[in-house]
Amino acid sequence: MSTAPHLAVLGAGSWGTTFAQVLVDGGAEVTLWARREEVAREIDRDHRNSDYLGAHELPSGLRSTSDVAAALDGADGVIVAIPAQSMRATLEAWPDLPPVPVLSLTKGIERGTDARISEILVEAGGAEQDLVGVLSGPNLSGEIAERRPCASVVAAGDAELADTLAAWCTAPYLRAYTSTDVVGVEIAGAVKNVIAIAVGAATGLGHGHNTTASLITRGLAEITRLGVALGGRRETFSGLAGMGDLVATCSSPLSRNHRLGLALGHGLGVAAAAREVGQTAEGVATARAVAEIASRHDVDMPITRAVVAVVDHGARIDQVTTALLSRSVRPE
Repeated sequence: MSTAPHLAVLGAGSWGTTFAQVLVDGGAEVTLWARREEVAREIDRDHRNSDYLGAHELPSGLRSTSDVAAALDGADGVIVAIPAQSMRATLEAWPDLPPVPVLSLTKGIERGTDARISEILVEAGGAEQDLVGVLSGPNLSGEIAERRPCASVVAAGDAELADTLAAWCTAPYLRAYTSTDVVGVEIAGAVKNVIAIAVGAATGLGHGHNTTASLITRGLAEITRLGVALGGRRETFSGLAGMGDLVATCSSPLSRNHRLGLALGHGLGVAAAAREVGQTAEGVATARAVAEIASRHDVDMPITRAVVAVVDHGARIDQVTTALLSRSVRPE
């Protein structure tokens, strides 16, 4: 009989906490690291994380600590759910991650270095490159916390590692598929947040389904062009990490990036919109990094450029739709 894996989840925000539940429901023994002692204590004592998941009841078997060494002690695997822009500093303040499989749940590109999350885990966290995998897909944490059925994709350079990680992530309500396209899955998961800001902004401006469908479709074309240029596989972008995640993030009021774009469309500035959302919307910081990568690789990404112009340079929010409509006639 197989022994349940002991897994450490690093990051007790809404997504990290929700995924800790998924892992427990899938049969693993899980310790969740929280940055703040009071959050860890509430999870341990009351089986709730009220700051992020309100009154939602967490599994009684989930353990939590604010001591990262205690969380990692004896872990068979590490799952990382730290925000993209604070990940490097957080990892550099800790000892190296143990030589076990490491799975990233974080979607974003590091601003300033343009590094993907799997690269940061190796550079700053000391993770072994051949033991790093990434997860993406339509992952709205509020729905998954409620145990609504969904699917995700786990990518690792080695197919056997992807199988192992996916087995950990499989619960009665979550089906994990596998891939060996780490670059494609990471790029899809990061750039969809930028497109979601544009779609939310268009909705906030009062535009209808035709506009948002057009932005989503052309946004997917942008994501695919960049991903393929960086070595991703084209088919990845028509799957769960690409189209699946893009539709969920652009369409749902549960999406932080969509809500941020909506607030921008309603006339709020970037700082005020971020305060209204209240949690990290990775697309704001990711947008410039994506635009820089696209420029270096000569990839045309007009929607992304328009989002950068708004969030970084104070351009009018209606430029996100202008970016879609003002291009010259060309084949689709």
